[in-house]
Amino acid sequence: MVGGPRDNDDLAQWLERGYTRSFRTACLLLGNRADAEEAVQEAFLRAWRFRASLGSGSNLTPWLYRVVVNTCYSKLRDEVRRRERRSELSHLEEVASSTPPPEEQVWRIDVSRSVARALNDLPFHLRVAVVLRYYAELSEREIATAIGRRPGTVKSRLHEGRRLLAAHPALQALVLSESAPVEEELQ
Repeated sequence: MVGGPRDNDDLAQWLERGYTRSFRTACLLLGNRADAEEAVQEAFLRAWRFRASLGSGSNLTPWLYRVVVNTCYSKLRDEVRRRERRSELSHLEEVASSTPPPEEQVWRIDVSRSVARALNDLPFHLRVAVVLRYYAELSEREIATAIGRRPGTVKSRLHEGRRLLAAHPALQALVLSESAPVEEELQ
């Protein structure tokens, strides 16, 4: 999704190329596939509606993520009243990575579920920074543009997010379970 659209056909192709990454981002932010689909569709409709005001260049990708993130914020605000209905983070393993070879499927699914749980436990402002950096692969400067904050704020949010993820029990359990076979081999 580098560069930007020049006309309606280019915009349609640009949005199509960006849909998968935008959907994955929304899934990780919202923790619910149905809400993520709705948020991305809404964000893409907004992008289409305001296509005449789009410039060109590298600022379009962070702009699109800003629309996606803002739509997710709106969905979460609406969800506060219905938090009990929130579904389990099933199926996020399908969004987080491509299908692994058979011998790695079980391990990858466990890792994806643990990471999704840990991400979901982060405060939303930290989750946004972490997801945009490590899943959407935006630079710190692009994240700053996407969330309307200074690059220093992005750095501190990423640092705090990584610190909380490293201390999360689900991720620590993965580290312990991964090191157990190594210790057994050494004995």
